[in-house]
Amino acid sequence: METATAKRSPLTWVPTLYFAQGLPFFSVALIASLMFKSMGVPNGDIAHWTAYIGAAWVFKPLWSPFLELASSRKIIVVTFQLLSGLFLGLVAVALHLPFWLAATVGMLALVAVSSATHDIACDGTYIASLTKKQQAQYAGWSGTFFNAGRFVSLGVLVILAGYLEKSYGVVPAWTVIFCILCATMIALGLYHSWALPLAPNPASDHQTVGAVARTLKEVLVDYLKKPGIWVSILFIILFRAGEAQIQTIGPLFLREATANGGLGLSTDQVGTVYGTAGTIAFIVGSIAGGYFTSWLSLRRAILFLILAMNLPNLVFYFLATYLPTDLTVIAACLSLEMFGYGFGFVGIILYMMQVVAPGKYQTAHYAFSTGIMQLGFVLFKWISGDVQQALGYHNFFIYVLLCAIPVAVLSQFIPMESRVAEDAAKA
Repeated sequence: METATAKRSPLTWVPTLYFAQGLPFFSVALIASLMFKSMGVPNGDIAHWTAYIGAAWVFKPLWSPFLELASSRKIIVVTFQLLSGLFLGLVAVALHLPFWLAATVGMLALVAVSSATHDIACDGTYIASLTKKQQAQYAGWSGTFFNAGRFVSLGVLVILAGYLEKSYGVVPAWTVIFCILCATMIALGLYHSWALPLAPNPASDHQTVGAVARTLKEVLVDYLKKPGIWVSILFIILFRAGEAQIQTIGPLFLREATANGGLGLSTDQVGTVYGTAGTIAFIVGSIAGGYFTSWLSLRRAILFLILAMNLPNLVFYFLATYLPTDLTVIAACLSLEMFGYGFGFVGIILYMMQVVAPGKYQTAHYAFSTGIMQLGFVLFKWISGDVQQALGYHNFFIYVLLCAIPVAVLSQFIPMESRVAEDAAKA
């Protein structure tokens, strides 16, 4: 059976595997906020709860080594796809309980832990099952279908939720949406139980929990001893200061009533301008940012990338000032912002990959860096709702622009090349 599976083209499972990675992530990270907004939860509470839920991606590097104890990565992938589907279905149930907010947050937290764990095995399956040539060949497919999860969740499903809200009410609408998510993840899990290569894990035969724990400690200590690591950690956290807050409050501003300083868009309109046009612009920006950085080098490109990621946030200041009603104008503004977001985000990925990760434990150290990156996102996401409520939308968007100054200044004073090779040469 494994021989037959191994002969299948990666196209039969790479696109669906990364779609299954993206769908629950964006459901937790993005559409949950819009659901809470429709149900009348204040912005501060939305920011707090979704930040807590997002912490799963901060800590996933700490339990990722223990997944190596499983005999097969395929088993982990399929198990957590099915679990993610189950927990998404329980979100739909939780919406009907008297204590619906606590129950929904609890179920979304389980989705987050399950999805974060799935991410680890998903990437492990990709690496273990493909040659280096194939990994490069199908990298575009994996990135495209991960973002297809954003397109479907924030675009298609949010548009559907908007129409259902108008016809049946908020709770029935979002019940349907999470039932669809549940069915989709379970279907993907069942499909991958057939389509995925086994991706056996040879290390599982001779590793124990104690040995893995000792290795994890060694890897973590080695990470914290890297030259300049604390400045690098500060840079990684600050890089997402503006983006984390705009990605949290921006969609809520679009939904906010005009009497409260928002644009007063319906849920389906947000899905159209942010989830579809915005997602396409983000993907195009990401591709362009990659080519731009490869042409200029990270050291020379980093300031441009930071500015590209933050200056387009001016569109929210424009929208908050003039409160346009033309959806074409709003979509154009948001597309510009999302293009800049995608273009600039390349900077932090390459910084972690090329500057921080190199060394003996490159893969693990990159995973730690992504956890720190998510920590920065969570911290600034957590405060964003309180800051917005204190400042109002107009002043909040000015404040977000100012949040880019510290990381822009820091980028001009820290190395943009790995110091590991330097130190090895000196030794």
